[in-house]
Amino acid sequence: MISSIQTIEMHTGGEPLRIITDGVPVPEGRTLLEKRAYMRDKADQYRRFLMFEPRGHKDMYGALLVPPDHPEADLAVIFMHNEGYSTMCGHAIMALGRYALDFGLVVKEANETTVRIQCPCGLVTAKVETREGVTGQVRFESVPAFAYKLGQFVETREYGPVEVDIGYGGAFYGILNAASFGLNVLQSKARDLAAAASIVSTAIKEQIDITHPEEPDLGYLYGTIFTDGNIGNEGKSSANICVFADEQIDRSPTGSGVTSRMAIAAARKAITPGEICQFESVTGAVFTGELKNTAKVDPFNAVTVEIAGHAYYSGSAEFTFEDGDPLGGGFLLK
Repeated sequence: MISSIQTIEMHTGGEPLRIITDGVPVPEGRTLLEKRAYMRDKADQYRRFLMFEPRGHKDMYGALLVPPDHPEADLAVIFMHNEGYSTMCGHAIMALGRYALDFGLVVKEANETTVRIQCPCGLVTAKVETREGVTGQVRFESVPAFAYKLGQFVETREYGPVEVDIGYGGAFYGILNAASFGLNVLQSKARDLAAAASIVSTAIKEQIDITHPEEPDLGYLYGTIFTDGNIGNEGKSSANICVFADEQIDRSPTGSGVTSRMAIAAARKAITPGEICQFESVTGAVFTGELKNTAKVDPFNAVTVEIAGHAYYSGSAEFTFEDGDPLGGGFLLK
């Protein structure tokens, strides 16, 4: 029985992060992926309790901190959303970087503090600005990212054949120009973009086998990203919107999505190492991305990308369950 759960509330570019600080037991398992599987299979009531109404909403996002099993990690995290548990989340990394400093999980250093966060996809190193007058700025270097498929066609009932790229940046995304659907990232209604993205995601899942070469648990499509067709370089930001899980709309530019976009641009040789690109979300928030290093995720040539943005606090909460409440376990309207 859930009695009381405490949280710290944050957002990055408008995308919420509900950090669970007390009230949820540490899930069983030796590794982070085992703990994630335990939450999914044996303790999913906590996700529904916090992500769903009446305490959350369809686009809520959460993070449960657990002891790391990676020897270099300061902390480990299980991400959660309206459908389940994701493998990577850039906006959450930015928020958790600040949280780790402010709540004593790591020792604050002058100018910039390193926070090493173990995610289901691997170890992610965040750098939190601690200079006087700088608030909320965090950057992190991604796990190795790669282009999984370039120029892949999928058949949709509503729009016919659609050409997409599929990239991995800690999670797999289908990526295409919104204009292919007669839509505009910053001008079309969010529900229209979400509906079209859902069609693309469904087609990819049905027609393309997605596997991660090193970890089977990472091998699935997380969402679809519509872009404005630009790359984000040469001083001109590129707008995009990410629709993931059960038509959940990311308010931020999406850290793992931007990483995927950069990996695809690198595979196409459209950007070079050290080049900084800018990505804008539907809220007007901006993330920057910079190619850092080359890597190999056999059989793929990969890159690491440094993503930077800002995270902010929005409150704290205690959530309770009253006996006899028939909706207290959580519900969603679709």
